Amino acid sequence: MNKSLRVTTSVDLDTSIAKVWHALTDKDMIKQYFWGTEIKTDWKECSPISFSGTYEGTSYEDKGFILKFKKEAIISYSYWSSFWGTEFNPDELSIITYELTEKGTLTTLRVTQEGFKDTEARNHSLENWKEVLKNIRNLLEK
Repeated sequence: MNKSLRVTTSVDLDTSIAKVWHALTDKDMIKQYFWGTEIKTDWKECSPISFSGTYEGTSYEDKGFILKFKKEAIISYSYWSSFWGTEFNPDELSIITYELTEKGTLTTLRVTQEGFKDTEARNHSLENWKEVLKNIRNLLEK
């Protein structure tokens, strides 16, 4: 895992920080913008987080741990994907962070992921995050 490989992307959403926060933490909302993913967590620091579903015909079960959780500000968690083709190893996890800021009537959602096996995995993840942010915008601004 190359911890120096990182992606960051963001979107300005024409909605309140409370609505964006709800979209990030509500399992039914997450399922709508994150390709049907089922999420399980209690959103408490140090608690497990898991993601499961089917993506392009392949079942997955991804997991990690909540690292930071501050309401309407930040969520950070460690992350391992079953698509990586490796055994779960707590020392070889990505870190995913969602950060929210308000600018007048807009809310900026920034997503950062750090730690990838290679540049190809990093680039693939960047495209996925751009799609997720587009899906969130479509869901919240309709």
